Formats: sequence, C-alpha cells, structure tokens
Amino acid sequence: MARWQRVARRIRVPLGFLAAALYLFELWRRAPQPAAVAWSLALVLPGLWLRGYAAGYVKKNRELTMTGPYAHTRNPLYLGSMLIAAGFAVALLSWPVALVLAGGFAVIYVPVIASEERFLRSTFPEFEAYCRRVPRLIPRLTPASQSSAQSGSQSASGRFSLSLYLRHREYNAAIGAALLYLSLLFLRPALGAMVPGLR
Repeated sequence: MARWQRVARRIRVPLGFLAAALYLFELWRRAPQPAAVAWSLALVLPGLWLRGYAAGYVKKNRELTMTGPYAHTRNPLYLGSMLIAAGFAVALLSWPVALVLAGGFAVIYVPVIASEERFLRSTFPEFEAYCRRVPRLIPRLTPASQSSAQSGSQSASGRFSLSLYLRHREYNAAIGAALLYLSLLFLRPALGAMVPGLR
C-alpha cells in the first residue's frame, strides 16, 4: 500500500492530462448540449469556490488546519476537485469521461489521502481528535467546534488569507475550468470549420 501511495502521487498529474485528452476526444466525437453545459455549472462553480476557499486556509506540512472549510471536511481540496470533475462529465453527458474520472479518483486519491493522513497523524498529536469531529470527505453541515487549546494554536489559520491562496496558485483551477468551458463553446465549431462533415 505504501508503495502504491508513492506511485499514485507521481502519476496523478500525467493521468490528469490523459483525462483531458479523453475529454477532448469526446468533445470532438459529439457536440455538447447547452442545457448540460449550463447544469454543469452547479457542480463546477461550488467546486472552484471550495478549492479556493480551502487554499486560503491551509498551511501544508506546517500546521494542522481545522478552521474554515476544514471544520466541515478534512479534505476540502479533493472534494472541490471531485465536484469540478463531475461537473465537466455532466457538461459532456459522457459515461466514458465519468467512469475514467471516478476510477482515477478511486485509484489515485484514496491512497494519497491515506498517505497524507498517516503523515498528519504522526506529525500533529491533535489529528486523532480532529478526525473524530470532522469527516474525511462528505462535509458536516455545521462546523466542528474546537477545544480552547486547539483553537488557540490555530488562531493564525482562523481566517481566509489571500496571500495563501496566491501562494498555492489555486487560481490555476479557475483558469483551467475557464479553458475547458471555452473548449465546450468554441472548439467544436472551430474544428467544424476545418474538418468537413463534423457537426
């Protein structure tokens, strides 16, 4: 398992490019439906917001962040990514894209989350208590309360930081989503002008 966790960390970015290639192939194969593209925003926009919100709180490897979105779910960044991926699968109404994305998350992110939790458990003594209050992925509706000792140690992370958001370059997710939506709107018409018979 530990070996696969190391492999998963290395291949998740290349697999993202493969998923994007399949996405573009599906887009070339059939035109997206405007209603599906519109409905996809109901998943993509909350996913982008959640990732951006989480990026403004987390201080990776330096402290255990338990405030903001981390008071609702231990993995808001991954949850946001899942929402974005699901949204783009909806936009194309493509089962192949949906299955590849779901399989990719299961194969890559399950071991990555396990590896990160092992690190957090060995680094931060308060992680176990945090796990008892906050679910791994599906968020709780109300924020988990913190003990006075924990809240005091986390005061620096108690509010959103634009500098952290920029340092983590989370704006790249919004740029990527915008490019995918532009491809949904304009790539196929552009290909249709160059490739006879493409509708």
